Amino acid sequence: MALKCGIIGLTNIGKTTIFNCFSETKAEVTDFSFSTDKSNLGTIKVPDQRLYELEKIQPAEKIIQTVVDITDVPGIAKGASEGEGTGNKFLGDIRNTDALIHVLRCFDNDNLPHVEGSVDPVRDMEILNFELQVKDLESIEKKIARLEKVAKSGDKEAKKALETLNIYKEHLENFKPAYSAPVKEEHKKYIKDLNLLTVKPVMYVCNVDEASAVNGNKYTEAVFEALKDQDTEILIIAAALEADIAELETPEERKEFLEDAGLNEPGVDKLIRAAFKLLNLQTFFTVGPKEIRAWTLKKGMTAPEAAGVIHSDLQKGFIRAEVMHYDDFIELGGEQKCKEKGKFRIEGKNYVVQDGDILNIRFNV
Repeated sequence: MALKCGIIGLTNIGKTTIFNCFSETKAEVTDFSFSTDKSNLGTIKVPDQRLYELEKIQPAEKIIQTVVDITDVPGIAKGASEGEGTGNKFLGDIRNTDALIHVLRCFDNDNLPHVEGSVDPVRDMEILNFELQVKDLESIEKKIARLEKVAKSGDKEAKKALETLNIYKEHLENFKPAYSAPVKEEHKKYIKDLNLLTVKPVMYVCNVDEASAVNGNKYTEAVFEALKDQDTEILIIAAALEADIAELETPEERKEFLEDAGLNEPGVDKLIRAAFKLLNLQTFFTVGPKEIRAWTLKKGMTAPEAAGVIHSDLQKGFIRAEVMHYDDFIELGGEQKCKEKGKFRIEGKNYVVQDGDILNIRFNV
């Protein structure tokens, strides 16, 4: 299961620089507004030191990290929903993402004019949120128009769907995001096919200058204040600094660079961890001489569902899972020691997989 994130933000705020820091696909970065006519698509390998610790005990031919798919849409501008700029037509590219990374400009740079004429991340956030709400309102209104004829014929399900959609419509018209609409959980199924943008979980990235990478600045303080009542993740990242780190070839060079900047890890690593937390994800491992591999699944998933993440045939023919935990495997020194100490278990279909589990799936084809 590849996690899919969309990077959004106004134009000229550093989105693409951040995208380039962690994506294996490099996109062009310019100082000009509306200078691109396509979304950037990339894949991120999720850093997880546990993979390399496992290899110390079980040597393997290759190590495979889990990945995050990422979409960087062109910068949005005020009035995008009415045809301003180019970004609005690309919002469809992030319909199928699981979460949004909203980048806010929190730095001054006279050589990089702000599209609104001044640096104000809270205003920028409100502008973009409005554009997303307008886009969602369009989707809701189109579905209402489609359902009205069906509802008039007496279809009870269509009537219930219309009632729900009209709640969302009124909520969005009052400049509120769809996720906070007063709708019962069982009725949210009526908007599932729309992939509304303001339903998706959002994290905010404050893009700062290098001097503000550790403690932030007046702009980041304003963002934290504006979002203090929301249950959301806010990260401070210096995109230009991260770009320099990403150019370094060896871990030793990166470590030294980070220490000089007063940081203990790349901001990109923090961002990916935050994405996992935002989406309630965790990692399990498969370990063997051919490969050691990390896999992603939702918290609360069972062993058969984890087997399905590896391959659909494993879920269909699931018999049992042989389970060890990473901590036990490392502390005791491998599978045989885990067996000797009673840390090797056989689990059935109802077992809920834990973060750090090492699984070996037994199945029938």
